Amino acid sequence: MSNSEKIFKKRRKLKKKYIQLIEDAYNLRQTDHALSDFSEYKANKVLYKINKLEFVVNGSDTHANTRINS
Repeated sequence: MSNSEKIFKKRRKLKKKYIQLIEDAYNLRQTDHALSDFSEYKANKVLYKINKLEFVVNGSDTHANTRINS
């Protein structure tokens, strides 16, 4: 398994986790505000990891092109 395949697999797993955490936060909003906020906080942390992986996959190419054109 190549590095890019591992990254895509991890990103897919993180996206599923993010969606589940957001759904949990939404469902808990009416009953338990603290738990809803905590679930949303964890979802934001997962989203940050997803964005970092997105940069590794796409951003490094964009950054390299910017440096060449500068």
